[in-house]
Amino acid sequence: MTMDTTNGNGRTTGRGIGLAAVRGLALALVSLPGAVLCFCLSLVSIALIPIGVGLVTTPYVLAGVRAFADRRRVLAAEWGGVRIPPAYRPLPEGARPWTRTVALLRDPATWRDLRWLPVDMTAGFVTALLPAVLLLYPLEGFALAIGLWRVFPDGYWYGFVPVTGQASAFGAAALGVVLLFLAHFLTPRLLGLHFRLTRAVLGGNQRELAERVRVLTETRRDAVDVSAAELRRIERDLHDGAQARLVAVGMDLGTIEALLDEDPAQAKELIARTRQSSVEALSELRELVRGIHPPVLAERGLGDAVRALALRLPVATEVSVDLPGRAEAPVESAAYFAVSEVLTNAVKHSGADRIWIDLHRADGMLRATVTDNGKGGAVIGAGSGLAGVERRLGTFDGVLAVSSPAGGPTMVTMEIPCA
Repeated sequence: MTMDTTNGNGRTTGRGIGLAAVRGLALALVSLPGAVLCFCLSLVSIALIPIGVGLVTTPYVLAGVRAFADRRRVLAAEWGGVRIPPAYRPLPEGARPWTRTVALLRDPATWRDLRWLPVDMTAGFVTALLPAVLLLYPLEGFALAIGLWRVFPDGYWYGFVPVTGQASAFGAAALGVVLLFLAHFLTPRLLGLHFRLTRAVLGGNQRELAERVRVLTETRRDAVDVSAAELRRIERDLHDGAQARLVAVGMDLGTIEALLDEDPAQAKELIARTRQSSVEALSELRELVRGIHPPVLAERGLGDAVRALALRLPVATEVSVDLPGRAEAPVESAAYFAVSEVLTNAVKHSGADRIWIDLHRADGMLRATVTDNGKGGAVIGAGSGLAGVERRLGTFDGVLAVSSPAGGPTMVTMEIPCA
């Protein structure tokens, strides 16, 4: 019950009863035709997918279903105080119809919406209409009592009361009083029942909660595996690169110390070589630090870090950035390395001569899109670089979508929830 249905003593007011009845009648007039239309269009559109027509129509139809369901969520919160949070997965922006259709049909929330439509057009319609019926139907009983029974043929029934004369018409009025008394207590509650029924079907369930726990367990394991692999890589790079060079520098310095008095010319030559080795060791250390967390990312943010990354590519690259403010450091780091991995794959495997990078934030999501004009055919599979990117994003509840038809172009879209 909303606040305007009760007075200061917690008793239902006449205004609350009338408001609940009007709202229920409005819902009933909308729910039946709206649910029938959405359900029929969805069935027809999905059935036409095998012949190709549904690939074009299904995203638009399901978007309409989502809008219809979202409107009911808003009304449930405003009219019934029942909150039904949406749980839709983000869709790849600018993707081809086939990609959008598959993404929609793989989203459990889509099928939850479709299951809700038959419920809304039956039980939902009845529970929305009952508040108005309980308030308006007694008016007919009162009208019968004041003489309306005379215009009806014999054998007219009002509820379970057969109206054949004035006495039975008064019985109909008595039944109307009982119904009006029930309406005083039940009308707002029936409207609340309608919204709770909507929440029971549109809201999440225990199976989805279990699935969420499973996904979080997998992403946590992936995060641990990625961290362990990263530590092994750092250790290997230090051992094989900078550490070996620094050991060589130390040995050369010992040799120089021994040669300073006996052969100054050779010592001078060895000093120059040692200086070059130290410069190379410093360069390798800088590359290693950049691989852990680029200084430009920490100092200037994701946009400038990706621009710096694009400048080092051997392919012409355009970068578009629209990021008001900065995200949390772990989110920026995950997005940076995800973009870096996708760019590496594009340079190595796509055969592209041009790459476009777009970074922007919308609807609480940090979205990065990498597009190339290469040969296409990129897939997310075991052992591929994109599978690693997907695991990295999954740690942050992020998603990866790939559109890469044979012949190109390839578009890789990454989204990470971002406060």
